[in-house]
Amino acid sequence: MKALDELTFDNRFARLGDAFSPHVLPEPLDEPRLVVASKAAMALLDLDPAVAETSVFAELFGGHKLWAEAEPRAMVYSGHQFGGYTPQLGDGRGLLLGEVYNEAGKHWDLHLKGAGMTPYSRMGDGRAVLRSSIREFLASEALHALGIPTSRALCVIGSSTPVWREKQERGAMVLRLAHSHIRFGHFEYFYYTKKPEQQAELAEHVLNLHYPECREQPEPYLAMFREIVERNAEMIAKWQAYGFCHGVMNTDNMSILGITFDFGPFAFLDDFDAHFICNHSDHEGRYSFSNQVPIGQWNLSALAQALTPFISVDALKEALGLYLPLYQAHYLDLMRRRLGLTTAEDADQQLVERLLKLMQNSGVDYTLFLRHLGDEPAALAVARLRDDFVDLAGFDAWAEQYKARVARDGDYTQEQRRERMHAVNPLYILRNYLAQNAIAAAESGDYSEVRRLHDVLTRPFEEQAGMEQYAQRPPDWGKHLEISCSS
Repeated sequence: MKALDELTFDNRFARLGDAFSPHVLPEPLDEPRLVVASKAAMALLDLDPAVAETSVFAELFGGHKLWAEAEPRAMVYSGHQFGGYTPQLGDGRGLLLGEVYNEAGKHWDLHLKGAGMTPYSRMGDGRAVLRSSIREFLASEALHALGIPTSRALCVIGSSTPVWREKQERGAMVLRLAHSHIRFGHFEYFYYTKKPEQQAELAEHVLNLHYPECREQPEPYLAMFREIVERNAEMIAKWQAYGFCHGVMNTDNMSILGITFDFGPFAFLDDFDAHFICNHSDHEGRYSFSNQVPIGQWNLSALAQALTPFISVDALKEALGLYLPLYQAHYLDLMRRRLGLTTAEDADQQLVERLLKLMQNSGVDYTLFLRHLGDEPAALAVARLRDDFVDLAGFDAWAEQYKARVARDGDYTQEQRRERMHAVNPLYILRNYLAQNAIAAAESGDYSEVRRLHDVLTRPFEEQAGMEQYAQRPPDWGKHLEISCSS
């Protein structure tokens, strides 16, 4: 394992030059202190987890110190925000400190969020607050544990720096890891500003470093776009299958690698609600839970427009046509597994849709229903879960179909069924009220709850002794928390 001064930097994006990211130094936080760190994320950099408790760790990721080999840059990009195009956005409070490669030869961006003002801060202060930093840290690591493609979070550093939002809060920084922080909006920026040379350079950079296998195809850029379409279809299928709402699916928040990042007012579903809106600033419901699928396609269309200098319109349309079938295939495969099914039948889509409609109309907890469905043989499980539903006749009809479907699926023991279903149905998810409890404690200086919750969420499928309180339905107040983009 490595010490902090043993990281090896290779700042490939910085070498593209100032047209892509001007050099900016982080603004240090006052009295930086460790809030929480992820040992799993530290392992991606081969870091010894013990270094998280050292003062230099907080100083490095609180903006006080910098590696000599680091080249902190603020990336420029644009994007469609709530459907309208904004010509210039960029890292307004984040900095790409540099790229580190580990012993396995994998490159990781070190991206520090909350690092102070940049040329792209506009009217902002360049800061992030403790609550939003904790939420992003927990979400990144929780999604990874669920198997959902995501950026990672190495640590949160708190401080005594005052930051004003709706009220005075404390500033914090979160260190994010990803193989790239390039977004759809990067391509849009150079396309709409009519900078073909830089756009071509960006395309070559992404192709060579992140999609090198596409070089072997007759049309490398088209092959790369197809791969981006497929990755996003799979990612959003996993969002939908696990009840995750991103909240701000602007094109500047969409990764060119098809991973979840730039967490804002996200939420996991408590009671199943296809129309759930997790961002209270989203008055029209553009980014509601059910809209995430078509918005994913809309965003890919925006990227396709920016790639028209490299790929024919007809080819782009054909590639975009793959999105919905790929999404549906990934989603149905996941839902079959969540229902304990190992084979495929044509009527499975209807079986899933009927269940979700029943859950919607009865306010059934999405995560716990699917978890408990695997606790016992199908007949006993549906009998025990029946009381959660208002439409008993409707549920009974579904239950009969489900039991018959399970019987046709194959001959296996209940222990095998339980093990298989519990491997894909989490007992613990990042519910907003759990995050809020941890944040409230952290804001009073107690970081133990953030650390405990993080530890629980790293093993979401495994029943953990003494952690029953993290596997409960939320209290009424916990179902109606308003989460905004303010951070």
